[in-house]
Amino acid sequence: MKILFDLFPVILFFVMFKWGEGHAAAAQYFLQTYLGSVISGGSASLEQSPIILATVVAIAATLAQIGYLLLRRKKIDGMLWMSLLIISVFGGLTIYFHNETFIKWKPTVLYWSYAVALIFSHFVLHKNLTRSFLKKLEEDLDIPELIWKKLNYAWIAFFFGMGCLNLLVAFNFSTDAWVNFKLFGSMILMFVFLSLQICYLSKFNRVTKRCHE
Repeated sequence: MKILFDLFPVILFFVMFKWGEGHAAAAQYFLQTYLGSVISGGSASLEQSPIILATVVAIAATLAQIGYLLLRRKKIDGMLWMSLLIISVFGGLTIYFHNETFIKWKPTVLYWSYAVALIFSHFVLHKNLTRSFLKKLEEDLDIPELIWKKLNYAWIAFFFGMGCLNLLVAFNFSTDAWVNFKLFGSMILMFVFLSLQICYLSKFNRVTKRCHE
């Protein structure tokens, strides 16, 4: 359920973009009627309307996530606040200038922000954020300090690489291909990366280690 909750804005972005592609005139009419005051010139072209409408929905979905957590009095982690800030800025620029370039940069800025946060915490605050996020693993795994450092470096490299890959797809392929990659491509790469980590960390299982002793 948490995975679906985290992906909620991305899924709605994908669905709304696909709907807008098939109903460009309706998307354009909606934007002109209800959001004309926040769009430069009062309206967007038929070609740009699907991505702009999808951006509007993604911003609303992120706000809804935070509102839901606030109502439930649950903790809102820093990543969600960061995501809201970045999508509000880059999404807002996309809507106002009806230019998809800004929203295409959004995932890269978010990935690189995560990488910078990990680097800053590690070298300045001397805190391993990866270890903090995965602290539940310490209950079942006996992971040496050096391995935690390597995991931290691996996440930094992953986020940096994902940011670069997003730019590669965003500005060398069609917008439709980028939207598909944004949901499916990034999700598959994340799954593969996590699966490799789980396989690697499995050898540090306390139960397994005792069985071999």
